[in-house]
Amino acid sequence: MTVLQGTLADRDTWSAVGACPIEKTMTLLGTKSAMLIMREAYYGTTRFDDFWRRIGVTKAAAAARLSDLVEAGLLERQPYREPGQRSRDEYVLTEAGLDFMPVVWAMFEWGQRHLPGRNRLRLTHLDCGADASVEVRCAKGHPVPFDELGVELARRSRGHNT
Repeated sequence: MTVLQGTLADRDTWSAVGACPIEKTMTLLGTKSAMLIMREAYYGTTRFDDFWRRIGVTKAAAAARLSDLVEAGLLERQPYREPGQRSRDEYVLTEAGLDFMPVVWAMFEWGQRHLPGRNRLRLTHLDCGADASVEVRCAKGHPVPFDELGVELARRSRGHNT
């Protein structure tokens, strides 16, 4: 279990409603179509027609989610033009989008372990072929088991809101 530290330890004196990073992330990315668009972006999909077709939603739903993800800074539009065609946009991952990748792969890994069905896919390390997994590590590089994970208020830096 994760340990709440400092002033967070007294759960009755504070509320995370509206301020929790998990809540904010779910507000932005908590739809099936948003998560599947991110999955497809990690698989190399960049074109609108490929996104909506591969995730099984309407064009309108795909357009809305892509717009949300661009506005949030996870994807960016880049214009392209095929010979004899009008200019169009493709969608590419930003640094923030790449930073979200471990979340998607953690969901993949959890689903592999805990959901029924034929789970024939696996994450692998391309260099050696071994299975790969998502894990929590501290800034010093140590693996952090969940029973050694803490949450505390960040110290405020001068001129920064944290």
